[in-house]
Amino acid sequence: MQDIKLYLEKLQIQAAECGMIRDLATDPKKRELFTKLAEHFMVLAAEVERALTAGKSSPSSVSPPDACG
Repeated sequence: MQDIKLYLEKLQIQAAECGMIRDLATDPKKRELFTKLAEHFMVLAAEVERALTAGKSSPSSVSPPDACG
């Protein structure tokens, strides 16, 4: 679980960095490229965050072994 949180943080940082590069870019094509990259990283981060939230709220899909077995 901890590695997924680190991955989420990495995606959020990448989105922010792409946004900064976009803001500094003077070439319109580069601005467009980094806008798309920032948006893509934000979507990926949102998906990972949604999966983390869903994983916390739903019970484990693996049932404990039957004691009567």
